[in-house]
Order: sequence, then C-alpha cells, then structure tokens
Amino acid sequence: MAQAVEEWYRQMPIITRSYLTAAVVTTVGCTLEIISPYHLYLNPKLVVQHYEIWRLVTNFLYFRKMDLDFLFHMFFLARYCKLLEENSFRGRTADFFYMLLFGATVLTGIVLIGGMIPYISETFARILFLSNSLTFMMVYVWSKHNPFIHMSFLGLFTFTAAYLPWVLLGFSILVGSSTWVDLLGMIAGHVYYFLEDVYPRMTGRRPLKTPSFIKALFADDNVVVARPPNAGLGAGARFGAMGPEPQVQ
Repeated sequence: MAQAVEEWYRQMPIITRSYLTAAVVTTVGCTLEIISPYHLYLNPKLVVQHYEIWRLVTNFLYFRKMDLDFLFHMFFLARYCKLLEENSFRGRTADFFYMLLFGATVLTGIVLIGGMIPYISETFARILFLSNSLTFMMVYVWSKHNPFIHMSFLGLFTFTAAYLPWVLLGFSILVGSSTWVDLLGMIAGHVYYFLEDVYPRMTGRRPLKTPSFIKALFADDNVVVARPPNAGLGAGARFGAMGPEPQVQ
C-alpha cells in the first residue's frame, strides 16, 4: 500500500506534486500548531505596511482544519491540477505555472478591490485564504477544456463536464457552505479562459503569453497535443463522494 502511494506521488507532474506537497505540509503544520494561520492569511495592511510579502503566497497553501472538507479539496487539487498539467498543458509546464500565477493574481486583486467597495467590503474582508478559490479555478478551466465528458453526481443525475462548476456551486449552496470562494474561482477561471482561448481566436493576439524568464525556469520538451473538441479522458465519469472519477464505459 505504501509503495503504491509512493509510486502515485512520484508519477505526479512537478507543479501538481509541488503544490500538493506545500498545501499538505502547511495545513498539517497548522493543525499540529507548528505554524500559526495568523502568519499565513491574506492581510493587505500587513503586506503593504509591514512588508509581509509571503502572505501573498501562503494564503493559497492553507486549506483550514484537517477534516472531510480538507480531503475533498486535496482530491480536487490532486486530480484537476494533474489533469490540466498532463493533458491541456502537456509539455508546457511554464504555461501551466503562469496560469496558476495569473489566477492567484486575479483572485488577490478581486479581494483587495472588493474590500474597498462599500456594502460588500465586509464580505471580502472575511476572505482570509484563497486556496479553495484557486482549486475551483482549476476545476473551471478543466471543464472548459473538456466540456463533453459525461459525468453524474452521486448517481442522482448526469451532466456534461461543462456544467461541473455549476453543479459544485449548487452543492455548496445545498450544504450551506459559503459560495463566495467558489464564485471567485469561477471568475478567475473564466477570465483566464477568455484571454487564453477565446480572445486569441477572435483577434489572433495572445495577451497571456508566458514571459521568457518564467519559461527559462522550466525545461519543457516541445510537445504538440492534438485534442479534438469532444476529447476527454474517457467516455464518461462519475462522482465518488464529491469528486469526479473517470470511468470508461
């Protein structure tokens, strides 16, 4: 069993493995009180006035207390981060890293700007960690790249992957969870999808071209992946607990 887990871990692509490791280590460290969440959460005042720049990164690594919700988010992180990196971004590790960097920047910007707007500033002030939003962004981007994969939710109803973010959003509403983090992830994911996939087809220009200094950090092979519009990982998928799991029919 331990060998199988180790093999699964080693087979993860570099960005997925690094992010998952950092998230688990950070959350476990906070649970064991080795690290204090008060040193990790997003606080614009401390970032600007006290130069605690690390908060811009660490708020994406902490997934609150270790419970069933934590396991679900680790499942989503490991699954969709891995699927994107191995398929849509195969051979383009630098582009994938830039997508995460862009998403984190958009999410941080939304929270900072939202905190300045009357009537909704209190809502944004309560958003201290954006790790769940970044994970939801990856789910949204994956659903846009694989819209025709058939899925089912707990065996109750079927849908295509294009509606996966909305199904998860509806589930959050159903169980009484805050929907703001999911909505922020959807917004960031849609902004990325529009600028990276839709806008270039409309104008022939690519505004999110990965900077050369980021590409220099990764030694990618030149891999060209031909993916037809309705291509996916399998003919269908089903939900186990809360997360989709591929199932070849």
